[in-house]
Amino acid sequence: MKLAVHETGTGPRTALLIHGIMSDHRAWHRVTDELVAKGFRVIAVDLAGHGGSPRAPRYSPSKWADDVVETVSPLLTTRPDVVMGHSLGGLVASLVADRLAPRAAIYVDPAFAFPRGIRGLAMKLVFALAPRPRRSALVRWNPKWEAADVDIELATLADWDKRTVLGMADTRLLVPPVRVVMPSLVVLAEKSLLVSDAVATRLRHLGMTVETVSGAGHTVFRDEHVRFMAVVERWLDEQSSRRLEALSAV
Repeated sequence: MKLAVHETGTGPRTALLIHGIMSDHRAWHRVTDELVAKGFRVIAVDLAGHGGSPRAPRYSPSKWADDVVETVSPLLTTRPDVVMGHSLGGLVASLVADRLAPRAAIYVDPAFAFPRGIRGLAMKLVFALAPRPRRSALVRWNPKWEAADVDIELATLADWDKRTVLGMADTRLLVPPVRVVMPSLVVLAEKSLLVSDAVATRLRHLGMTVETVSGAGHTVFRDEHVRFMAVVERWLDEQSSRRLEALSAV
């Protein structure tokens, strides 16, 4: 399936951004602006069932990844410099990274696991049954968001196909990568519901860099945008320096 794509910037480096469930490319607006200022061409997709992309008869992480690869491959002349995904988009980004082989991957509070027991059941019921929230509720739940982000969330919720929650119903599919083939950064909320301490330890053992942003909830890049971008930019600069050192040593 061909997805809605939004390109910003014309820099020599390419960043592919993949949003989380209930959202779309608009959630990344501040991240996009700062990446463009750092010399990136940003490609942000709307996953099927979100934003301007078509609805699908069925949803799953693998199908979302197929759609992203089909859509962005014709837009690339070389592999992306970085693929970044949030929540569901983090899981999809890990599947996309296996196929597009970016130079780096960034996973923002990714759906690499799911709470078990009563907490997990409650989260599923909230996704499946809760009505779309009003502005007052969004402001109350997300006191650190800018007004523009509240407006964007309301707009993306209006465009969201609620059936996409079925694509995450089987939580056995929500698993972290089993290997690391490119430098990878995981940026977590202060108290992540999707990546436990045990999973974070496993990711570090695989060779991923795992950073926690204090004070941030699940939407790390909205709750603590300055801190989030500081972590991302520092890590990207480190990867660029290492590549240059490797080239100079040849």
